[in-house]
Amino acid sequence: MTPLQPTLFVPHGAPTFALRPGAAGAAIAAAARSLPAPRAIIIVSAHWDTAVATVGFADRPETIHDFWGFPEELHALRYPATGCREAAAEVASAIAAAGLPVEKDARRGLDHGAWVPLRLMFPDADVPVIPLSIQSHGGPQQAWRLGRALAPLTAKGFLVIASGNVTHNLRDYQLAGRNGGQTPDYVREFSEWFATRLAAGDTESLLDYRRRAPGAVQAHPSEEHLLPLFVALGAAGDNAGVERLHAGIDDYVIAMDAYAFSPLEGGRP
Repeated sequence: MTPLQPTLFVPHGAPTFALRPGAAGAAIAAAARSLPAPRAIIIVSAHWDTAVATVGFADRPETIHDFWGFPEELHALRYPATGCREAAAEVASAIAAAGLPVEKDARRGLDHGAWVPLRLMFPDADVPVIPLSIQSHGGPQQAWRLGRALAPLTAKGFLVIASGNVTHNLRDYQLAGRNGGQTPDYVREFSEWFATRLAAGDTESLLDYRRRAPGAVQAHPSEEHLLPLFVALGAAGDNAGVERLHAGIDDYVIAMDAYAFSPLEGGRP
């Protein structure tokens, strides 16, 4: 039997995370080493945002350097991933079967939200990678529904890795880069609220985080970096176990929390 795969939410931080992975990088690399060998990876990045859920079908997805103003050595990094059209077709079919519209993209590569964590977790690039977009206009509910559509695939060898950050305020990041200083209170308050609600299995509150969580709007002036977490949560199905793989803060304002959600055999939709 194919081992039931967990679903993961991992941070990708600033692009320099690729050069200085630190404790967060070590944590997600260790998590990857502990997994059963996946058939394919579904990578959901905050940096691919489309109107309709879109599945990448590229045979060799290129490494996209979608950033500027960072060290030149970052632009020399590559992640030589391979795709798998058969696996991508299964992903698209699962989304369609859940009643969600889905499109295919034969050219999409891997943005830094995808290749930075993948390079740390699967450095040999020996597992096929299927990119999948988010739909920020739909908010947490849409992201969670997209995850639910993927849940049956966890029993077929597919590893869902959702990449974002538990806090992401670009203005505060830029200010900290210029001025340094202390971590604002909202960073810890928001990440701890999320950790507590996840541990309690309180999906209702999590989906309504914008109204219920402390510092929600400061933590996420726009939602795209948090939405992948809801995809991972949905993909784990009902009553999933939750493990906080890492908790930490980089660059004063970026919460680098990582989570593993362990589906129960009878808990998938």
